[in-house]
Amino acid sequence: MARVNWTSRIGFILAAAGSAIGLGAIWKFPYTAGTNGGAVFFLIFLIFTVLVGLPVLLAEFYIGRKTGKNAIDALKELSRHNGAWVWIGRTGVVGCFVLLSFYSVVGGWVLAYFVHALSGSLNAHTDFPKLFEQTISNPYQAIVYQAIFMLITIWVVQKGVSEGIEKANRYLMPALFVMFIILAIRSMTLPNAMAGITFLLKPDFSAVTANTLLTALGQAFFALSLGVSTMATYAAYLDRQTDLFRSANSIMWMNMAVSLLAGLVIFPAVFAFGLKPDAGPGLIFIVLPAVFQQMPMGTWLFALFMVLVTFATLTSAFSMLETVIAATIHEQQDRRRKYTWLIGLVILIVGIPSALSFGVMSETKIVGKTIFDLWDFLITSLIMPICALATTVFIGYVQNRQQVWVHMREGSRLPEKVVQIWYIALRYIAPIAILLVFANTLGLINFK
Repeated sequence: MARVNWTSRIGFILAAAGSAIGLGAIWKFPYTAGTNGGAVFFLIFLIFTVLVGLPVLLAEFYIGRKTGKNAIDALKELSRHNGAWVWIGRTGVVGCFVLLSFYSVVGGWVLAYFVHALSGSLNAHTDFPKLFEQTISNPYQAIVYQAIFMLITIWVVQKGVSEGIEKANRYLMPALFVMFIILAIRSMTLPNAMAGITFLLKPDFSAVTANTLLTALGQAFFALSLGVSTMATYAAYLDRQTDLFRSANSIMWMNMAVSLLAGLVIFPAVFAFGLKPDAGPGLIFIVLPAVFQQMPMGTWLFALFMVLVTFATLTSAFSMLETVIAATIHEQQDRRRKYTWLIGLVILIVGIPSALSFGVMSETKIVGKTIFDLWDFLITSLIMPICALATTVFIGYVQNRQQVWVHMREGSRLPEKVVQIWYIALRYIAPIAILLVFANTLGLINFK
């Protein structure tokens, strides 16, 4: 059967950027920046994304394009069936399965808030903390919206790489940028918005602590969807004429642009209405609805914002499901539709306890964590950093250096010096940075 490819380089870039640009850029970045000094955090995040995130992203690209196979088969081929290294791919695929099971729960919340905005249930008198609690604790509502989110994801992925994922991202990603720009302009033209712009763009280096550095490092690492084989899977559909360095650079800067736009939507509005930027994870579900209610046409603008967040969340979900499907069908595209529906529905069922973790199953805990929190901890704190670290070691130390360099230069006109710099960062900077984030997350080191 003919090998499946992206139809164009821009199609791949939009899809890969869509994988990276999810809740991490729109939800996590603003509240993390808000609690870590704003502009100085953004600057450090940018530096670490270039020094750590980009090298690991390119290493995953190498694994995928070099073999043209799914994550598991790719590692089998590159490691000559050495079982230890194959587990990078296996763990990444399992990680995507579990990650999507609880990520779809948050995707369901986003859909629910879009419906709240359209139904008129959001107004100046709404108790937003109570509304959020009711939204996530209602078992029927949580499961129904999670199911809708998963069905949309399944429907797109079952159509295939070019007709499903690539085509969807060709519309969703440009629409996301256009809507973000509209909202950013509206937010920056509010009275006293300059305070929010200054908070995001004028660094105050006195706010830097060791914890700020590690938090920014962690955000840079997770911002590019690394450690769960999604980028290796997407790169498997590339031809040898694609410049991996330019593609990775484009994806990285698109991710940074969305993070910046998210900040320009949120912080000017928050400061304009005298609120605090350090509201934490509830920022887009509790603080932002209240902020938008104080603007002319605020309900409709908030609905537009939630459409935007939905787009970003879906494009990430596509890559997670595709990673699992690619490893299941082994390039046998005639099996795609059947297995996408089957596996997608199983993921939905597995995710139901996570959806109920904030209501009827809130008292069900394993090692002191709800089901949702347990999956979140296992994936983001263990699987992602371990797999990313293993990837840097495998490509940087196990693979033949000359073969890696030759392949990375295929399709690229960049000087060999660029490959050398990337390789040094992959071998020395990225592993140390990942180990620091890993140790900090597990509490092995603790900076005040």
